[in-house]
Amino acid sequence: MKKFINVVFDGSPVNYSIECEDNSLKPNDFVVCESSRGLEIAKVVKSVFEAEEKENNSEDNILEIEKIKYLNRATTNDLNISKQNKTEAEKVKETVKQKVNELELEMKVDGVVISLDKSKITIYFTSDGRVDFRNLVKELATNFKSRIELKQIGPRDEVRCMGGFGPCGKVCCCKEFLNDFDHVTIKMAKTQNLSLNPTKISGLCGRLMCCLAYENEHYSETASLMPKINSEVMTPNGKGVVIFNDLLKRQVTVKFGGDNQTEIKVYDVNNIKKLK
Repeated sequence: MKKFINVVFDGSPVNYSIECEDNSLKPNDFVVCESSRGLEIAKVVKSVFEAEEKENNSEDNILEIEKIKYLNRATTNDLNISKQNKTEAEKVKETVKQKVNELELEMKVDGVVISLDKSKITIYFTSDGRVDFRNLVKELATNFKSRIELKQIGPRDEVRCMGGFGPCGKVCCCKEFLNDFDHVTIKMAKTQNLSLNPTKISGLCGRLMCCLAYENEHYSETASLMPKINSEVMTPNGKGVVIFNDLLKRQVTVKFGGDNQTEIKVYDVNNIKKLK
């Protein structure tokens, strides 16, 4: 059995489990870790626990933090340096944008991360195609005297990096709590009787909203119980034709009679019987 703690890094909701023997660490403590981005400050979200194997938390597509190693509890000086680096990262970001314009590169700079010891600067960008940024890296390395690494990210990762508010008025799920980007399809929107207008079911990233997957299993199970639209069903009031299904309330709207004289009633799905 090995001992682990769960931590999160600034700007990401993803939980990572890393080996750690320090039993004194508690949630909200800060630690220094070594990752693919260099030395970083991480926040403890779960105290030391034992497990046979490391909990396999999914990789964060933006941060791409791999092979995380716990080093020590963060000191006041470490926290102050980290705070200064965040301020400096904003200045570096503006410099990078200026260089991108000078070199006429078709790319958008989304985020900059400076390692705790300032030995490495990681720059995240988006672009419609491949970008030859070799000259950019050379100029930045000369300016900042640090190792420069550029990483291209997708539209979903960009929103997670930048943040924002969804159509619901809340902070985007990918920024707030999502560990993974679930597979989302237009079929999910159809199953939930949602509008298929792209502007109404797409998030800030321009892709289908992640929340479509949250209750899809429930909607799919309920949909399997519902009769098809325009199919005949037997109700307590006799035969009728289905004109609408309410998946949330698990109710079926049924029409009786012909074109000249019709009657419409609503039934619980358990009170009707499908007719072949």
